[in-house]
Amino acid sequence: MKNLLVIFILSFSATLLFDQEDIEFTKKNFPDQAYELSVAKKQIKNANIYVFSENNIKDGIELYLKAYDFNPDNSDLNFKIGYCFYNTTQKYDCLQYFEKAYSLNQKVDKKIDYYLGRGYHLNYQFDKAIDFYNKYAAGLKDEEEILEINKYITECRNGKEILKDTTDVEIINVGDNINTEYRDYGPMITADGSKMYFTSRRKVTTGGKIAPDGMYFEDIYESTKTENGWTKARSVGTPLNSRLHDAVVGLSPDGQSLFVYVDQNGGDLYVSTLRGSIWSKPESISENINHKSHESSACISYDNKTLFYISDDPSISIGGRDIFYSTMDNNGNWSPPTNIGPMVNTKYDEVDLFLHPDGRTVYFSSKGHNTMGGYDIFKTTKDKDGNWSTPINMGYPINTPLDDAFFVTTASGKTAYFASVRPEGKGLHDIYELRFPVDEETTPVEDKVYLTLVKGTVTDKVTEFPLEANIEIIDNTLDEVVATFKTNSQTGGYIINLPSGKNYGLNVNKDGYLFHSENFNLADTSAYQEITIDIELQRIEVGTTIVLKNIFFDYDKATLRPESYAELNRVVQILDKQPKLKIEISGHTDNKGAYDYNKKLSRDRAKTVVDYLIEKGISADRLSYEGYAFDKPIAPNDTDEGRQMNRRVEFKVLSNE
Repeated sequence: MKNLLVIFILSFSATLLFDQEDIEFTKKNFPDQAYELSVAKKQIKNANIYVFSENNIKDGIELYLKAYDFNPDNSDLNFKIGYCFYNTTQKYDCLQYFEKAYSLNQKVDKKIDYYLGRGYHLNYQFDKAIDFYNKYAAGLKDEEEILEINKYITECRNGKEILKDTTDVEIINVGDNINTEYRDYGPMITADGSKMYFTSRRKVTTGGKIAPDGMYFEDIYESTKTENGWTKARSVGTPLNSRLHDAVVGLSPDGQSLFVYVDQNGGDLYVSTLRGSIWSKPESISENINHKSHESSACISYDNKTLFYISDDPSISIGGRDIFYSTMDNNGNWSPPTNIGPMVNTKYDEVDLFLHPDGRTVYFSSKGHNTMGGYDIFKTTKDKDGNWSTPINMGYPINTPLDDAFFVTTASGKTAYFASVRPEGKGLHDIYELRFPVDEETTPVEDKVYLTLVKGTVTDKVTEFPLEANIEIIDNTLDEVVATFKTNSQTGGYIINLPSGKNYGLNVNKDGYLFHSENFNLADTSAYQEITIDIELQRIEVGTTIVLKNIFFDYDKATLRPESYAELNRVVQILDKQPKLKIEISGHTDNKGAYDYNKKLSRDRAKTVVDYLIEKGISADRLSYEGYAFDKPIAPNDTDEGRQMNRRVEFKVLSNE
């Protein structure tokens, strides 16, 4: 009996759903509301002009909704309201109106089955969406429309699979200091997550112009991360923002180069560099990159030598917009583009890519692969042979049936940002922060980050003033400079990313100062770490001493290892630039072993260094050497770390006359 009652109730509800009266806007239906009826009909008439003649959805939907307040039970009006919502960023709101229109009149429009399929699709009701897609497709003859519907059905099936295994992530709206009632999107983050640049279409746009879509022109904004969250976003001003569209589409990991989209020549990529707190006037990247096609979304490798970007150049694209890359030669010229290949690019559009500072992981948005609808965010990694992996969908709740794009991540990989349209959003497009769980033991190998981030400041040791210094990253094994950077001229700040798998030397130099060196010998399996090193450069003055941190000897011997040559060659450069400079090379040990033995070993090692310098053309009368064993420790000898610091070679200025 209970089951029969349930069946009766459901049957009665279904009857109500499809037997509601479709009330027309006529005097017969509203005999006592002639004025209100006249107003509502005029609202609908004007809304029709806005929507179907002028493509002005915003003003049209406002009038439709006013008429809806007067009569919510008209199928045509419900359909038009649903159509309007479907053509806004809040597409998911269309469903309730399409459902209402269908319940009033199943033949309200020849495409009602299509739009109901879209509405259910956008609201994760994939089975219902598939039913209506199939119903609509049954009457189609146009091959392109059939392909479109089949793709939507595939997306629904993808969505069902994706929802079975959701991604463990916390998604947080970044808040009112960044997001507004307008469109805020395209976040770009420095590798350490301390600075954000993004694009916004606010009323205060430079020039105050409104685009054909009814929204204000794009401008670039910036915000800084503090202990209390993101600071109030502010315009970056001129020369980055102009009276035209200005959008940020990429940022170097150190935050010193900004890539912007310029709406000319079909759409070109420009680059601006930061000097202190002032951005330079953007300049075209290269004729090899900017063609007459649409170039957008750029990102650069940690060593500034490989540029990835999006283009729809039909002569080299697999389909629509594709990911390409270009490499810089020794003369600073960018090569012609290379398509990243069919493993990543599809016959659909790929957009909004981001290259992780590890140089091997790319995030991008695509309408292809196993998207659940619109653009989904994917991840691909490059192996040692240069092959890209099959892209992995980042999963729900990161991806939705709507467009999800502009995914960027900090170097650690534990915090990311992206732009999305969500019911809880503050505006038409909002920027969100994603926080991934921190558990190295359970993190899959493919999700682990093998990278060392080094950051800090460079200052004058005496005055403590910030210095604009040169930083070289050297592959000690190959004796090859793999990257060069400059510290910020106003703050002396720097951020450097070192992918695991190499023995790196870091050389910081500035004219008139002794260089400073650091060593990072990173195995392939070296996990992510973040190191802060504030460097104080010393002027070339008598008595000044520096530690040569990239000098290596065979164990218990005075034989130089080849990895030392890069550092020693920089000592040669200083002596060549300063022909009157005389120096002492000194060897030091820890306190393990006999004093006499360590005295001899330290002296022999110092002599080996001097011999190398003489071999490179430095006059012997400018060089002296001594071994001090463990007479001059710079750290306690009771720890492994301290003993390692004490095993060193030093360079001391004796005279410069």
